[in-house]
Amino acid sequence: MDLNKKSYLHKLRVRYAETDQMGVVHHGNYPTFLEEARTAWLRDMGISYKKMEESGIGLPITSVSVNYKKSALYDDVLTIKTTLSKIPNVRLEFDYEIYNEAQELLATAKTELVFINMISKRPTKAPDYFLEALEKFEN
Repeated sequence: MDLNKKSYLHKLRVRYAETDQMGVVHHGNYPTFLEEARTAWLRDMGISYKKMEESGIGLPITSVSVNYKKSALYDDVLTIKTTLSKIPNVRLEFDYEIYNEAQELLATAKTELVFINMISKRPTKAPDYFLEALEKFEN
């Protein structure tokens, strides 16, 4: 599996409610941006978070880190590059790069998620349909 082909670009516009009085995005909004980008990545792969949960598999975050380089501002259109950094087994790891419209790197981030059985709440291996969709996924 070629991890270089496991990236996805997602665009979002910064809303006023996500900024402080100076029009700068509050740092607490970045995990939400990452979630939106990651969910879009899954959807583009043909995987619905909702259907995954309905089938009994959850995917909670166990770790998130963000390194801020430059401020994102109100009404900026951000491009979030979401890249699978490791072939999943029980854990799913992503790297992110967030750019503004001038292609300036605003932040880098990492998240780690764990596949869990929704009934037992215990870690479980990635479902076969997830791995199959990942094999077919192309940029």
